[in-house]
Amino acid sequence: MESRLRKSGDVTIVDLEGDLVIGDGDEVLHDLLEQLFAAGAGHVLVNLAAVSRMDSSGIGELVSGWKLAKRHGASLRLLRPGDQVRFTLHLTQVLPLIEVYEDEQQALAAFAAS
Repeated sequence: MESRLRKSGDVTIVDLEGDLVIGDGDEVLHDLLEQLFAAGAGHVLVNLAAVSRMDSSGIGELVSGWKLAKRHGASLRLLRPGDQVRFTLHLTQVLPLIEVYEDEQQALAAFAAS
């Protein structure tokens, strides 16, 4: 899994590419979110548009990251999950827990409004 960081105002956008699965993407996401929140990131938007597959470890890391954000007084939201990833998020009942956006500008505006 590959990750790239970019900023838009006070929002850190994490662009992920590849599979968010055990032994690969889950470790990348875990370490990245820990570093971001420890460094004081207040708003993190995880872009899942280029994530082709996600397993239970990937789901676990998203939920863990969401909980970590809450502990730091921050927020984590998701952007553009593909059909397969969205189905996995829906099946595991993560979608009601973590806010999901299809449009980056709407997600950024939602952070600004909160």
